[in-house]
Amino acid sequence: MNKSSFFIVGQHAVIEALKNPRRKVLRLFLTEESKKSIHRRSPNKNLLTNVKVYFKTKKELDKYISKENLLHQGYVAEIEHLEKNLIKDFINTKKNINLVCLDSVTDPRNIGSLIRSAVSFNIDGIIIKERNFPSESKVMYKAASGSMEYINIFEVSNINSTLKNLKDKNFWVYGFDGKGKEDFTKIKWSGNNILLFGSEGSGIHKHTAKYADFLVKIDINNKVESLNISNSAAIVFHYLDHINKIK
Repeated sequence: MNKSSFFIVGQHAVIEALKNPRRKVLRLFLTEESKKSIHRRSPNKNLLTNVKVYFKTKKELDKYISKENLLHQGYVAEIEHLEKNLIKDFINTKKNINLVCLDSVTDPRNIGSLIRSAVSFNIDGIIIKERNFPSESKVMYKAASGSMEYINIFEVSNINSTLKNLKDKNFWVYGFDGKGKEDFTKIKWSGNNILLFGSEGSGIHKHTAKYADFLVKIDINNKVESLNISNSAAIVFHYLDHINKIK
């Protein structure tokens, strides 16, 4: 387990980290008002038990966000990384799995927003290249609004080989591309699926796209060229969640 620590900020990110029994919170920095808010939000459980708590003024906490231009809301925590998930172990635990694969998506705000949507609509996990994952980003944790505590992140060294291995294990790979031939809502979604998204700039890499069984698109009008990746993902996740609930 990676024992290195880092800081996160924001009410939802910090409170959900405190709620997560798998997350080690080393130090907690609060204003007096944010302490009261924690107790109001969790009246039946003291989230501050066994946590080193330091009370600071808002101005003192501002130093933790001086580079990111974020709002800390009176909450700053020093936490450890969760134990890393292994995709080979996870895929043996359930059926009808929907995973997201991010090809060269690096913006922490987009990744955080996408994770928030993934948790909201019951996506099973996110596959991302290890060197592209901003694992200690305050911006990502803030954008995820606490959802980092509830998602399986699979950091892999090579996206292409991971897709190949999953295809060999009966996963279908759907690449989302504005030039895709078919609207994704026309697909009969079933079984195990990989939802492959590329970066906003260059899209899915050519060599990675070869591993997609289908290239599909979100049908939008011609007034807009494309959607932000986190918006696109939210649309897809909501649709699949709805389909799964009515099956």
